[in-house]
Amino acid sequence: MVDRDLIAAVRGGLAELADPTKAPQMQRYMKSAMPYLGVQTPAWRPLAKRLARAYPQVDARALAETVRELWYGATYREERYVALELTGGRRWQRLELLPLYDELIVDGAWWDFVDALAIHRAGPLLREHPAEVTPMIRRWAADDDRWRRRSAVICQVGSKAATDTGLLAYCIERNLADRDFFLRKGIGWALREFSRVDPGWVIAFLAAHPGLSPLSRREANRRLPMG
Repeated sequence: MVDRDLIAAVRGGLAELADPTKAPQMQRYMKSAMPYLGVQTPAWRPLAKRLARAYPQVDARALAETVRELWYGATYREERYVALELTGGRRWQRLELLPLYDELIVDGAWWDFVDALAIHRAGPLLREHPAEVTPMIRRWAADDDRWRRRSAVICQVGSKAATDTGLLAYCIERNLADRDFFLRKGIGWALREFSRVDPGWVIAFLAAHPGLSPLSRREANRRLPMG
């Protein structure tokens, strides 16, 4: 059941925090067709956390229905940021929410939404439930949708020593020839982050894949001894 009181509280809270002088700049920076209220992350994130405590959802299905209602009914981009934040917290790292995350990755179709979903939602579920989630990540890596592909590549950013290097290599290799800027940037980012943990693995990967784009290679090299 959709929690309309929570949705009303989100919209009311954002309206109180709105700064019309910041809104146009935020919209231009994000190249967003959807307007902003001018509420920056340090303001909307505490609001989301406070409202999540004030209006607890009874189960994952109720949460998903409320998030979808807030997402698809959004007038301002910050409403969608808060919708995603409502799925945070240990309680909601549940496999039942994976279809929602997949849906919003495709519908969001821009790096601010996609990166949050891939790294902070799909990534933790992959680490906790590798047997169930790995097949989906492999499908994403070969999907027609470029944002699913980027999600597959970057979902292990932050996994550190828990990174599945076989999966990381697979996701990158499936997309080596793709010319999409966000995908190439994501490949470089994923490699750069893992170089903090195992620079030798990344150096060997770069050497074994001469077809890696210059952009990906440059990003990957940033923290390497030769970078």
